[in-house]
Amino acid sequence: MLISTLRKGFALSLLLAAGAAALPPLAHAQLPTQAQAQPVVSTPRVRAELMAYAPDGVAPGAKIWVGLQLQHQPQWHTYWKNAGDSGLPTELNWTLPAGVSAGDIAWPTPHKIPVGTLANFGYENTVLLPVQLTVSPEFKPPVSFTGGSDVDVRLKATWLVCKQECIPEEGNFSLKLPVQGATALNRPAFETAFEAAPAELSQPAQIAIEGQQLKLRVDGLPASVQGRTLELFPETGEVVHNAAVSGRDWKQSWQGDTWTATYPLAEQRSASPDTMPVVLALADPKAGDKPLAWRAEAKVSGTWPANAAPAARAEVSPALQAALAENAGAPAPTPFAASSLAVALVGALLGGLLLNLMPCVFPVLAIKVLGFARQSGDHGSHRRAALAYTAGVMISLLALAGAMLALRAAGAQLGWGFQLQSPVVVAGLAALFTLIGLNLAGVFEFGRMAPASLGGAQSRRPLVNDFLSGVLAVVIASPCTAPFMGASLGFAITLPAPQAMLLFAALGFGLALPYLLAGFVPAVARLLPRPGAWMRTLQRLLAFPMFGTVAWLVWVLGQQSGIDGAGALLALLVCLAALAWAFTLRGRSRVVIASIFAVCTVALASSIGPNIVQGAPAVASAASPQDRWQPWSSQRVAELTAEGRPVFVDFTAAWCVTCQYNKKATLGDAEVLAQFQAKNVALLRADWTRRDQAITAALAALGRSGVPVYVLHAPGKAPVVLSEILRKDELGAALSGL
Repeated sequence: MLISTLRKGFALSLLLAAGAAALPPLAHAQLPTQAQAQPVVSTPRVRAELMAYAPDGVAPGAKIWVGLQLQHQPQWHTYWKNAGDSGLPTELNWTLPAGVSAGDIAWPTPHKIPVGTLANFGYENTVLLPVQLTVSPEFKPPVSFTGGSDVDVRLKATWLVCKQECIPEEGNFSLKLPVQGATALNRPAFETAFEAAPAELSQPAQIAIEGQQLKLRVDGLPASVQGRTLELFPETGEVVHNAAVSGRDWKQSWQGDTWTATYPLAEQRSASPDTMPVVLALADPKAGDKPLAWRAEAKVSGTWPANAAPAARAEVSPALQAALAENAGAPAPTPFAASSLAVALVGALLGGLLLNLMPCVFPVLAIKVLGFARQSGDHGSHRRAALAYTAGVMISLLALAGAMLALRAAGAQLGWGFQLQSPVVVAGLAALFTLIGLNLAGVFEFGRMAPASLGGAQSRRPLVNDFLSGVLAVVIASPCTAPFMGASLGFAITLPAPQAMLLFAALGFGLALPYLLAGFVPAVARLLPRPGAWMRTLQRLLAFPMFGTVAWLVWVLGQQSGIDGAGALLALLVCLAALAWAFTLRGRSRVVIASIFAVCTVALASSIGPNIVQGAPAVASAASPQDRWQPWSSQRVAELTAEGRPVFVDFTAAWCVTCQYNKKATLGDAEVLAQFQAKNVALLRADWTRRDQAITAALAALGRSGVPVYVLHAPGKAPVVLSEILRKDELGAALSGL
């Protein structure tokens, strides 16, 4: 009987698809591709719309404006051209027809957003970022088959949206502008943006360097604002102390019609410009004030002091290392600072070995034992099968690790298990395990669904099945983290690529070691029972762990994409199961019924994509034990520890089986919760189910690259990182030291 040639073929293709799926989306939000470009893109945090204002049509010399309007949900914000101490400005990349070019963003005046001891510059509520288009005299508008003429404007936009956490998002937009007719529907939005832009001053400003301070002198401001308080927004980043400019430690004054200000340089200055553009805005605008802000090019005189060593810029959230040092009175722990590569290799080997006992991998190991028993007495087949399985594990795991390291080198914030942060990959795995379960349950056999030449491939090339079993083991091992794995993999991502790959190879060798021993040590093989009727019973029994895995994957998708995404996936799996059953029929009914369900499967797969990719995250039920947990952010940790309160952080993900086990066995235990309450420990949960750069950065700072990770912060002490398999006695001992 043929067990699973089909499932193994799917496993290899799915592994490659998982790596490919991780390449484009470096942001948390999954947004439309260029082929799906549209005027509006919505996420749970921002509604982004491409707008145009061309009252005179599209012609040389005409005023044509386009822009991206961002409508933020309450408490969320995006950033100005100088984001301040953290954040990234919104970027607009245009695709325009020949003869049409785009200028720079006419940035509206921002407002200041304090973040602890830092200060950012950005926008809340609704903002439009306008860009003027220039049409050359040589421009020739395209003519459509209807005789009309439109200009196709396409935009690829990226923005970072933040509240306490930060999420990078992107969108592809498309808009058609009529050449002859006017486009003025969005005139009010553009006029509001023009009014919010700073007016250019006719006189240049002056900046004099005085030690570690800059003295700014501005002339030519209107008489109506003289004597009033102004706010300062430097366009050049990482030069001045932004938090000081936000209201502390800087002075401003008026001498007649001249405004002067003195403000400190940044401790970690990264530039020494000859000219610094600055924006001045009224701190207390009144009705009738127009304009509200002014812009001047300030010439710099004097000698810049020597640069300090540049600090790491907090592009996603307030600088994590600084927050840890401030909170704990010590730098973040570096578990392998004094350890050798040999110790890390041993840890990776042990982690891979223990991974076989995790619920993710055990069903695959049981299937391999079943196949091993079929070859009872054939020691040569045992050895060849063991080597093929080991090769499948090693090659696929190194390919997955190589993809992760390459993407990290390219700037992506990724960690172990990154492919499961994609709802598309989760849905694909659910479909794969549905087919495996149906095959094990006897609903279909591959030999009855495929041509005889393909059906006999297993007997001619049995090693291919063993190799692909190793691939499958790696695919489903990703959600699990065994003891010794976390620290070793966290160390791996800090090493040069060859040494990092050596650590991953040790992990793969540990995962394959039990089956390798069974193939080469006869005493192990003799422990297996002889072939018999029990094998068919075990095969049917193994279908249920596979169906249990499917149920878990549907739950994971529900955490990522909401109830609509989970329901859509269930409908697709039902149709896929019916299609597999239809292929077991004979005659004309097989063709007719299989065709119907094939169309059903394809139609569902194409229609439920938006539900899976962009669905809203699930909402936790009220009055549950989870209510005591707060969302994690580095700022929240800083606030709580500043109050003198201990903080326990659970870095977790819905697809992490080890995380779910620890939640039920330890973190949900009444005795443990009582200990937390007795010590007044704040409980924070960092959910990494979907990709989150802030959480990835926090894990890297702790010397980890995947979840689970458990950290106990105590004021005045270094953070304590606990083991991956969280024990109540270990946690109790850590809490007793508070």
